[in-house]
Amino acid sequence: GSWCPAPLCRGPALPRPPPGPACAVGRPLRGASSFSQAGPTESDPSEGQVFLSESCVKRLLEITEGSEFLRLQVEGGGCSGFQYKFSLDTVINPDDRQGQRGGARVVVDVDSLAFVKGSMVDFSQELIRSSFQVVSNPQAEKGCSCGTSFSVKF
Repeated sequence: GSWCPAPLCRGPALPRPPPGPACAVGRPLRGASSFSQAGPTESDPSEGQVFLSESCVKRLLEITEGSEFLRLQVEGGGCSGFQYKFSLDTVINPDDRQGQRGGARVVVDVDSLAFVKGSMVDFSQELIRSSFQVVSNPQAEKGCSCGTSFSVKF
């Protein structure tokens, strides 16, 4: 459904992109987990940060226009307790933190950042689907095979 918990749901509703394999933003995202390393992004290290893979940067530059950026949110739900949600947005909120690389931007609100700091956002292109996904999340204990759901380390 479209309901989501109040503190994690912000920004205007986005029109759904036309169906097709080209872009999975706006639809439920899935993908196998993978691991990769990257250098730091240009954000404040004391706030925690999210890294962008080269494929993520390349895809974002293809699909974003003007002031658009990729918003990453963490919501309660999914098979493991929490799930990642991606959307395109243009509005920066006071509690948002930005990560960027090569002109591509990812924005995460402070509440969500606690669950994804140190992670990498990747764009995975497979035969049957393509999607943004969070990989190598140091805050996550175990993921689900769907790739969008995870539980938190205590």
